[in-house]
Amino acid sequence: MDDPSRPSLAPGGASARFARRLLSIGENRFHLLMVEVQEERDRLVGMVFLAIATAALGLLGGIAWSAALVIFFWETSPIRALLILGAVYAAAAIVLCRRLAFRRQQQAFTATLDQLRKDRACLTKN
Repeated sequence: MDDPSRPSLAPGGASARFARRLLSIGENRFHLLMVEVQEERDRLVGMVFLAIATAALGLLGGIAWSAALVIFFWETSPIRALLILGAVYAAAAIVLCRRLAFRRQQQAFTATLDQLRKDRACLTKN
């Protein structure tokens, strides 16, 4: 009769297995994409919250320090105090701008893209 150790030679057998494997790979990649989308959303929400909190507290601290320094140096040189404060604020803005530019260069969905590249390479071999 039929030998169960021999592969099926039915015309639809190989294509059905290939379709099931392809759907399984697609499902796995979709789940990976969804996990990464969730992680990116959580990271973005956290970054926005930290940025708002940092800006608010930095503004309050900057106003307080600026007022204190200007009042302290009012008798000797108020213009010099304002120029120094302006230079410090400009330097801090440049540092923060560079950090933001570095953050924007980070690639999103790296694991999904790597897996899709591997899948493409595997399919082009065959």
